[in-house]
Amino acid sequence: MRIMYQLLRKIYFQFDPETAHRAAMGQLKLVTGLPLGKKIVSLIAAPSQNIETHFLNMKFKNPVGLGAGFDKNAKYLNELEALGFGHVEIGTVTPLAQDGNEKPRLFRLPKDKALINRMGFNNEGADAIAKRLEDWRNKKASVKEKYPMIIGGNIGKNKVTPNEDAWKDYATCFNKLHHWVDYFTVNVSSPNTPGLRALQDKDSLRKILLHLAMMNNGKAKAKPILLKIAPDLEKEQIDDVIELALEIKLDGIVATNTTIDRNHLKTPIKEVTDMGAGGLSGLPVKERSTQIVKYISDQTNGQIPMIASGGIFTARDAKEKLESGASLVQIWTGFIYEGPTIVNKICKGLY
Repeated sequence: MRIMYQLLRKIYFQFDPETAHRAAMGQLKLVTGLPLGKKIVSLIAAPSQNIETHFLNMKFKNPVGLGAGFDKNAKYLNELEALGFGHVEIGTVTPLAQDGNEKPRLFRLPKDKALINRMGFNNEGADAIAKRLEDWRNKKASVKEKYPMIIGGNIGKNKVTPNEDAWKDYATCFNKLHHWVDYFTVNVSSPNTPGLRALQDKDSLRKILLHLAMMNNGKAKAKPILLKIAPDLEKEQIDDVIELALEIKLDGIVATNTTIDRNHLKTPIKEVTDMGAGGLSGLPVKERSTQIVKYISDQTNGQIPMIASGGIFTARDAKEKLESGASLVQIWTGFIYEGPTIVNKICKGLY
C-alpha cells in the first residue's frame, strides 16, 4: 500500500495542492460509496485493533485524529471513518459562507515535509455544514457501533467581522453546530485571517470563552470546549492562556496551530519567499509543538487536558506528544506525505 501511495503521490504532486486534494478525496469517495468498497478500504488502511482512549468523557477507538482544515465542510466523514481515524475535527466553520483568500493559497515544501497555507477559513458556512452533520448523524443512528467516530467542530469568525464582535460569530457557530458535534475547538490562532491572533489576548479570550461556557451550561447536554493556540506564543502569553484556562475551567487545549516562523527550512529561501504569507505546518513545527504541550503539562501538573498537533508522521512522533502530556494527537500534513495508512502505522507503533 505504501509503494502504491508513493506512486500516486508523485502523480498528485504534479498538480496544484487544492486540485490534488479534491481529486484524491473524490476518488476515495467513489470507492467507499459502496459498502463493499468501504469495507475493503478499511481492511487495507485502518488499524486492525482498537486502542480505546478516554478523553473528556468521550470514548475514542484510538487516539489518532485528523486536524481541522482537511475536511472543512464535513464532506468526507464516511471516507475518513474508513481510514480508521478515531476522531475528525471539521471546519474551521464560520457563521456565513466565505471563499477564503485568493488562489494559489496552498503550497508544498517536500524537502521539509511541510505545507504552507493561507486558506482564510474558506467554508460553506454554519447552516450548510450543520445540515450535512445532521444527515450524517441520522444515517448513523440506526447503526450500533462500539466506537462511533468522534466529530469535533472547529469554529472561527468571518473575515469581515470586527474583533470586538468576534464573540458573536463564535456564539452563532456554537449554537448551530452544538447538537451535531461531540466537542468544540475555538480557533483564534490561524495566521490567515487578519487580526485573528489578537484574540489570543487574555481579555479577548475571556469574553469569547465565558460566553460560550454560559451558553453551554444552558444546553441539555454540555459539550467540551477546547482552545487551539499558536506555536508562536511567547512564554508569558502561554502563561496567560494557562491562567485563564484554569480560572474559567476550560475543558482543554489543542496545541498547536500552524506557525509563521520560516527559520531552519531546507527549502531554498527564495522559493519560500515566493510562496508568500501563510501558516507553516508539518515536520518543522514538531519540536515547538511538543515543547508547548510539555510546558503546559508541567506547569499545571497535567490539569489541562490536551490534544497535540504539529509534525506527527510516525508512531514515534505520536508517542512523543502523548508522553509530553497530550491525551490525543491530530495529524494533517503527515497524512498528505505518508498516505492513507498513516493511522494504521501510528496505532501499530502504539500497541
